[in-house]
Order: sequence, then C-alpha cells, then structure tokens
Amino acid sequence: MRYRRFGRTELAMPVFSCGGMRYQQSWKDVDWPEISVESQANLEATLARSLELGINHIETARYYGSSERQLGKALAAYPRSEIILQTKVPPSEDPAEFLETFDRSMSLLQTDYVDLLSIHGVNNAELLDWALRKGGSLDVAERLQAEGRVRHIGFSTHAPLPVILEAIASDRLSYINLHWYYIFQTNQAALEAAQKHDMGVFIISPSDKGGHLYSPPQKLVDLCEPLHPMVFNDLFCLSQPQIHTLSIGAARPSDFDRHLETLPLLDQADQVLPPILERLEAAATAALGQDWLDTWMVGLPTPDTTPGEINIPTIVWLYNLVQAFDMVKYAKARYNLLGNGGHWFPGQRAGQFDPVALSAALDQSPHRDRILQILKEMDAWLGGESVVRLSQSS
Repeated sequence: MRYRRFGRTELAMPVFSCGGMRYQQSWKDVDWPEISVESQANLEATLARSLELGINHIETARYYGSSERQLGKALAAYPRSEIILQTKVPPSEDPAEFLETFDRSMSLLQTDYVDLLSIHGVNNAELLDWALRKGGSLDVAERLQAEGRVRHIGFSTHAPLPVILEAIASDRLSYINLHWYYIFQTNQAALEAAQKHDMGVFIISPSDKGGHLYSPPQKLVDLCEPLHPMVFNDLFCLSQPQIHTLSIGAARPSDFDRHLETLPLLDQADQVLPPILERLEAAATAALGQDWLDTWMVGLPTPDTTPGEINIPTIVWLYNLVQAFDMVKYAKARYNLLGNGGHWFPGQRAGQFDPVALSAALDQSPHRDRILQILKEMDAWLGGESVVRLSQSS
C-alpha cells in the first residue's frame, strides 16, 4: 500500500479507503436479530482483507443502514489506534439533532472517538448555512473536537461548485469528500482550492459513480488498453497531486483486487496515461466534434432556473458519455435517478417539455436547437422505471 499526507490533518492516508456503504446487510437501520451470520461474516472478512492490504482508513456514515452497527462489532477485534475511522453526520437545522445523531453513531461504532467526522451531504446553500452558521452543526463538531471525541472535521458534498468553494473558503474544515474522476472533472477548481487550504481530499465512489467501472462497456475497455478502465480511472485520479485517497465501496473481500493493479503504476503515470488519454479524447472528438466538446456547457441553466426543473447539464453530459464511450447502462441509471435524488442528485428528467419555454431558458446557449433535440432523444433512449438512491432502498 502507498500512503499520502492527508492535508493538514497530518494523517498518513492510504491511497485507497474502505468505504462502508456496500458491505452491510441492509440500507435500513436493522437491529441484530435481523442481521444474518453470513452478512456479518462477509463484513468482517472484507474488513480483514482491507487491513491486510494496509487499507486502514475505514469510512462509513450514520445513514448507511446497518453499516455502523455491523462495523462497530467487527472493529472491536482490532487495536483502535491502528484504524483511521471516519463517519459522516448530516447537518441539521437543529444543532441538538446533529449532536444526538453523532452520539448514536458513536454508540453503534462502539468507540470513544472518530479520527474523521464529516458534515455529510453539504449539497446546497441551505445545508451549508446549517453547518456554518453561529451555533450550527460545525460549532457542535468543534466542541466535540475540543472534548477529544473527534480528531479532525471535514465535509462531504455533491453540491454545485460555488457551494463547495464557499465551504472550502471558510477555512474551518480540514478535508473534503467529493466527486472528481475522468468522466467528471467539473470540480477541478475545488481540488485546487482544497490544496491551497491544505485540505485532505477523498474521492467519492470513483468506480461506481465514476462510470459503473466494475462492468464497463466494451468500447471503454478497448480505449483503456492495456489497463482495465477501473485501473485507468484510479491512476488518473491519483496522478493529481491534490488527491490523497479513493474510496473503494467494497461489497466483498475480492472487490479490492482489481484496484491493487494501480499501485505499481503510480510512479509511471506520466508514461502510462498519455496514450490512453489521447485515445479517449480522439474517440470523444470523433463522436461529438471538438467545437461541441469545448462549448456544450456554455449558457446551460441550472435545474432551479429551468422550466420543469429539468437538469439539462446532467442530461447533456450523459448524452456525451453515451456517444463517446457507449456508457448506456451508466447513463440510464443516472438519468432515471433524476426526480428521485433530492439534493444529492437534483433536477428532473426531460420527459414531456414545453419547447417554447425551454428554448427561452436556453437563449444563452450556442447549441439551443441541438440541446432541445438531445433532451427528446435521451428521454426516448433512457427513460424508464425510476430508480432511487441506495440509501432509499431496503
């Protein structure tokens, strides 16, 4: 395993982290009588494999169903000082509720302290205000830090870039969990701001949200040769000096195996990546055209300013991935989450829309007519049964 200084926390962070959102039994917070022996054995085997590999950063959250409960029992078998333990608690309008939720996490994890506490899901301006306001959730977290129950405080986010940058600029948070990977580099300015503030950077779900790379389309496999697309993406992310660790949401012990192929390549990224990047960029240009790639995002309205709250930027982004890399399964899953993702994945699908109203909303786009056609095509191609976030499933 390789380790990197996790910003001003000074923790030696493994370049892969064990994310605890897929190895638990249930997305409901079930009690022990409902947890099977087999489920607990799988979690314990996954944790053991993680630690055997040197992946000693174990990350979970209060609302990852039975994850904290099952993990707390499993962690009791290991010296606490050898684990970098992180949990995440959402900000609350009521600071007392935030504290109550944190106390519940600590009880389930069977620990006196966590190394890393994230203010979880700071996804819009209101939630950021709940965290940063005087007497808010961050003030509570800082009191917990003074009491020794929390070592370092950060935040996790799916927010628009301006909200992320505002949170970073507060300079009250030591690390960030955010999305950034090959197919989604919109948060580049957040990486640079985090580096300027000496923050640790943890990348959320690079293999799943980063393109369903456990089962990639054949075109992407071919373009990423000689690397598996998941290894390419790992290497691409870890080649960025601002990034310190990538989450592996392991559901079983073997889910770490493919990622290990990245480790011997870390010192060769400048030789290994360029030919793959060149092929990927050429494929995108051939499918979409360079002018489109350079300008498709210009003038696109946000969902809250769009008739019907249609998430045009996300839909067009998914269109690009389908056209360039045949990422149909991924695009279908993300498209059908629209309308059900709340502040985690805001906005609606295209569906039936008023072309006149939407045309007016796109009056700053150089590609208005093409985008209106794309919205119709994407709903016809991808629209189907709505899907929900994992945390909403049973």
